[in-house]
Amino acid sequence: MKQFLTAAMFFVCAGTASAQTPGSLDALKTKPEQTNFEETSRYQEVVDFMNAVTKAAPKKVFITTFGETNEKRALPLAVVGAPAATPAAVRGTGKLRVYIQGNIHGGEVEGKESAQILLRELAQGKHEDWLKTMVFLIAPIYNADGNERFALNNRGRQHGPMGGQGQRPNAQGLDLNRDHMKLDSPEARAVVKLMNDYDPHVSMDLHTTNGTRHAYFLTYAPPLNPATDPAIIDLLRREWFPWVTKTIRDKYNWDYYYYGNIEGGGRRGGPPAERAWKSFDSRPRFNNNYIGLRNRIAVLSEAFAYASFKDRIVATSRFVEENLNFVNANAPRIRKIVTDADARPLVGTRLGLRSQLAKGETVEILMGEVAEEKHSTDGHVMELRKDARKPARMAEWGTFEATETERVPARYYIPAHLTAAIEKVRAHGVHTTTLTKALKTAVEEFQISASRTEEREFQGHKERTLEGVWTAGERELPAGTIQVDLKQPLGRLAFYLVEPRSDDGLVDWNFLDDSLVEGTKVFPIVRSKN
Repeated sequence: MKQFLTAAMFFVCAGTASAQTPGSLDALKTKPEQTNFEETSRYQEVVDFMNAVTKAAPKKVFITTFGETNEKRALPLAVVGAPAATPAAVRGTGKLRVYIQGNIHGGEVEGKESAQILLRELAQGKHEDWLKTMVFLIAPIYNADGNERFALNNRGRQHGPMGGQGQRPNAQGLDLNRDHMKLDSPEARAVVKLMNDYDPHVSMDLHTTNGTRHAYFLTYAPPLNPATDPAIIDLLRREWFPWVTKTIRDKYNWDYYYYGNIEGGGRRGGPPAERAWKSFDSRPRFNNNYIGLRNRIAVLSEAFAYASFKDRIVATSRFVEENLNFVNANAPRIRKIVTDADARPLVGTRLGLRSQLAKGETVEILMGEVAEEKHSTDGHVMELRKDARKPARMAEWGTFEATETERVPARYYIPAHLTAAIEKVRAHGVHTTTLTKALKTAVEEFQISASRTEEREFQGHKERTLEGVWTAGERELPAGTIQVDLKQPLGRLAFYLVEPRSDDGLVDWNFLDDSLVEGTKVFPIVRSKN
């Protein structure tokens, strides 16, 4: 019977099972490095590698776990730059906290390998200057269950690794990069708890893309939700990403750009259509958008699927390195930006709740070419990037604009019997208080004019949309009512969770369905204007 590591067993089992216990870090190799980039690492191999690094650098690298998967695999976390792995020790350093995560999709393995390489380099002392300003939280294998479901063609026409890779969803069949608001998976609950406990200032989520055959070795994205603090977006778009992109081009002659896919161009025999470079989604169910709503800096990377497996790992590592060089050089500014975002008054301002892609300027996009090859084992067709760059001008749809905004209230009042909603709000780290006695007060009530539930299920839910308007009223709120004050660091996130018209909140994910039966005219949660 197959055994999985629980959090409690992690240190004992991982230590005794370790296949790599070199005395020197120079001899420690990742699975791709051991196999000439033919194979990617299994869960146990990642655990063994991390423990071997710790054994070789015991006072520099600390290993802990931050949760467990649906199949009870412990999620390993390496801490570098602090005297211990506890949240208190990490926060106590006073340094910028940087979280690096790989493998949110089990088949997208390049971030998993790059994160291990980074851990080894930090242990070797290759980036000592970084450790003066930063403490690192490194989680190479977030979707550990998905990683273990190997198949040769889990990634379609992607070129390698030839030994196969895991599947996109977790063991529940959930896409973990759609689970940051509803928190249906133990993995998502674990990573949100990590955010609450360690509160990283900067997070990097390392992916591998597919789709358009462009010429970029890697594409990237900042938070895309229009409700994100503007200073965070300005830093990333005006300085951070341009600097990283130029630095990598100057050093390696490799092109990186904002994430996108080609749409339009028309079909043979059909009407012509404008070609466009379009981004993906603004909703906070996605990691980068969620972290942005927490007033923290999020960086998403997508290595190009049709580059070679080795080049995808190299592309990811180069991107991580130059991002960290930028963070190191700008640590005080970054800290101030997120601190100011936490303190910025929201009550009375208007924030977006629903959005759409916005058409931007015409830009030059580098298109590429691929060559087809057959896999030597099962014969399925793979595509390998050719060294071709074909500039094409097209409209860029890379940002989002709010299609609907709402005024941020002073607070929400959630009836005590709405336990599922209350538990979800608290799980995100949003601060709540409880009324100790009845309160008669002026409120605003959301009068429901329509309710629609999607026919098709998505990620185990049939998403719901309410229509209606807020109207003035008065209520006597009983003792036990839960109060959510929007004058708190997670005010943006709380707003997006609780507002009834949110496209990614409690209503959307059915956590209030018991109170929204057919014929319900008033939303069960009320709010106060002042």
